[in-house]
Amino acid sequence: MLRTVARSTQLHPDQARHIGARLTAAWPGHAWEGVRFTTSWQSHTPLDVTLVEPDLVAEIVVDTAQSGGVWRHAVRFARLREDMTPADVLAFGEGAGAGGL
Repeated sequence: MLRTVARSTQLHPDQARHIGARLTAAWPGHAWEGVRFTTSWQSHTPLDVTLVEPDLVAEIVVDTAQSGGVWRHAVRFARLREDMTPADVLAFGEGAGAGGL
């Protein structure tokens, strides 16, 4: 099941190119088809999005503060974990440490 647990800071252009080259467009019936995304948790400004298949794993840097099952502060992208698949990742809140880290 896909669910939003964080928002990220803006990617550096080099990071965006690196990740973008590895993304696969979503197939019809994606879990977030029709979902509206905004610029921040409290914003009403919609974003134009292109849905992709959830087949990459990213390592992120977080402030440990959580609220209602989500990270309270924006997370920072560290790197793609090309040695992992989504099946290797524990669900948010599972495992040792805050948020399953």
